[in-house]
Amino acid sequence: MLMQTYNRFNVTFIKGSGCRLYDGKGGEYIDFASGIGVNSVGYAHPAWVSAVSEQAAELAHVSNLYHAYPAEHLAARLTALSGMSNVFFSNSGAEANEGMIKLARKYSRDKYGGGRSTIVTLKQSFHGRTVTTLSATGQDVFHNHFHPFTEGFIHVPANDITALENIEDGVCAVMLEPVQGEGGVLPLDAGCLRAVSKLCAERDWLLLLDEVQTGIGRCGAWFAYQSYGIIPDAVSFAKGIAGGLPLGGFMAGPKCEDVLQPGDHATTYGGNPVCCAAALAVLDILKDALPGVNAKGERLKQALTDIFGNARGMGLMLGATVNEPPRALAERLLNSGLVCLTAGTDALRLLPPLIISDEDIDAGIEILKG
Repeated sequence: MLMQTYNRFNVTFIKGSGCRLYDGKGGEYIDFASGIGVNSVGYAHPAWVSAVSEQAAELAHVSNLYHAYPAEHLAARLTALSGMSNVFFSNSGAEANEGMIKLARKYSRDKYGGGRSTIVTLKQSFHGRTVTTLSATGQDVFHNHFHPFTEGFIHVPANDITALENIEDGVCAVMLEPVQGEGGVLPLDAGCLRAVSKLCAERDWLLLLDEVQTGIGRCGAWFAYQSYGIIPDAVSFAKGIAGGLPLGGFMAGPKCEDVLQPGDHATTYGGNPVCCAAALAVLDILKDALPGVNAKGERLKQALTDIFGNARGMGLMLGATVNEPPRALAERLLNSGLVCLTAGTDALRLLPPLIISDEDIDAGIEILKG
């Protein structure tokens, strides 16, 4: 029996195809959630299925004590797409963010000794559910039950560069989501983000970008920071990278590419060959889909504005403030054949597969109209 840690919707999905899901009672659903942004290329994409099947038949796991081609090929692809130097593969977004936190603290300790270990994050942020990433998360609702939390985090308001400038001592890094997903689908102000990048460079704080949800094409570029015109010192990714299999990681830029040495960090399953083969297929599929993501996002954003009077987000990571409890609205939409998400306390969140067609978008919009 499963632990009751999720307030699950009353539906059991048994298969998916393209951007549609099917339950065991003959119901068909348009997917505007993609497994919380994970199923970036939809369901049962032939190229993805082929890559996973072929790799599973050859080599499923050897551990990181040895080399394996899929991880090495994927690392080369990701560094080329991102402008970063190297990659550490993990299993999840929370684990990827933990790795960035360790990277930042070791960078500072190696260079300055003790006394610079604090990481600044934003209010309304979400960085994961481990004890440390919950500490990094800037939402009080998550700071319950599991004390003592990891020390060394300060939360400041989003888009408030003055609050950040007033922190002078003990900081080693700033960690941000370009769009706060769980906090309500709240994009950061571009000018403020550039100012944060400049401040970090001046004070030699590492700029860590949590792109677990925003990365891998979700916001219209391979990584959202590429649309803001900045380059972080490290960036995390997960969710959409492997199209449904568990894979995450973080990349380091030139300033901190050599910080982590043998024995400093490890994971048993990270860089799993089957997951990396899936990710390589995802990148191939998205190479053709990525140019259309922003246009599809604008199509859906306009519909949200027409229906709810407001919309926000980037690419196909969208949200709207709604006038009824978001959970109740999501349940009603599910009963009508549309899978959606919620965010924060008052927002509907939409994360369709990045390959979604205009026809499926329009069909989903008709359900949203009610």
